[in-house]
Amino acid sequence: MVESWENELAELFARVAGRFSRVEPRKRAFAYVRGLLSGLERRNGWTLAEQAGDGSPDGMQALLCSPCWDADLVRDDVRDYVVEAIGDRAGVLVADETGFAKKGRRSAGVQRQYSGTLGRTDNCQIGTFLCYATSAGRALIDRELYLPKSWTEDRKRCRAAAVPEKVEFATKPQQARVMLQRAVEAGVPFAWFTADEAYGQNPGLRGWLEDEDIAYVMATRCDDEVASGLFTTTRVDELIAKLPAGAWRRLSCGDGAHGPRRYDWARLPIRREFLHGRRGWVLARRSISDPTDIAYYVCFGPRGTRLRELVRVAGSRWAVEESFQTAKNEVGLDQYQVRRYDAWYAHITLAMTAAAFLVATRATEAEKRGQTAQATS
Repeated sequence: MVESWENELAELFARVAGRFSRVEPRKRAFAYVRGLLSGLERRNGWTLAEQAGDGSPDGMQALLCSPCWDADLVRDDVRDYVVEAIGDRAGVLVADETGFAKKGRRSAGVQRQYSGTLGRTDNCQIGTFLCYATSAGRALIDRELYLPKSWTEDRKRCRAAAVPEKVEFATKPQQARVMLQRAVEAGVPFAWFTADEAYGQNPGLRGWLEDEDIAYVMATRCDDEVASGLFTTTRVDELIAKLPAGAWRRLSCGDGAHGPRRYDWARLPIRREFLHGRRGWVLARRSISDPTDIAYYVCFGPRGTRLRELVRVAGSRWAVEESFQTAKNEVGLDQYQVRRYDAWYAHITLAMTAAAFLVATRATEAEKRGQTAQATS
């Protein structure tokens, strides 16, 4: 079993071998990913070096700043590997960010800022990610480090952290748009995009998605206003409040740790013309135990889309949270000890590589079990 695991990991690295201009950094990157997958309690320069048989962490740390490989091209290879393993035209792309608690002020992008991951405002870095979710699995396929204006407006500070001169300030929705564009250009098969209200309430992102004919279901604030007539707009909570009791349906939006996630759901159309002959809706999710607890979504997609499909897409957003948890707990996504901008991308890319390997391996094993069950039935 271990030998098979090693062989499959070697096959994955054969795919990215061409992204390294020298053999030594490629071998060290293999050892780095192998260490991330090894089950170490902590995965940092010292422990990964010890796992690889090195006497110091210097080699592993140098790898993360090495010009001898291209982390963006490895990211692209890993994305293609994920698509081969779990790709599905009904798939959902999910954007979200996660926080990385840090001390000091020298790590690229660090400052006191709110992190939903930490549940508070703290000194941290924020990474924006794109997750790919299908019925066969879910994995992180793209990443961007969020640089606040306190960084992009201080070029001296940026140079000290190896931030390229060309890097300018970008909001998280703008970063999501860049990653979505890369996925589209790479031919990633998917049907929908979803994200939380930080993205859903952003009119620039919504407009771009509609222009590009990318169907979406995105959370939004209760006071977000949508077209309710030819020249009028109305808050989404006020629109939903007018629905009759019979408009609500109890549906599951996917399985959670404790079984199906069941809520009451309702929708109504947005009264405006959309491009490409599409339709728009306001979707609402109401807690069964507390009817006053209602979440709202804005949606855009093909005419004839059923409520159950919108609910499925809304529920897919949990895939990115589960991917963050898996990547942090199982491959040390957040256990790096680097300050440089390029080193952050290098570690995150290698951690995503390790996580993608786990996703592909589990998908293969699930398929084998299904075939065995079918053969014996």
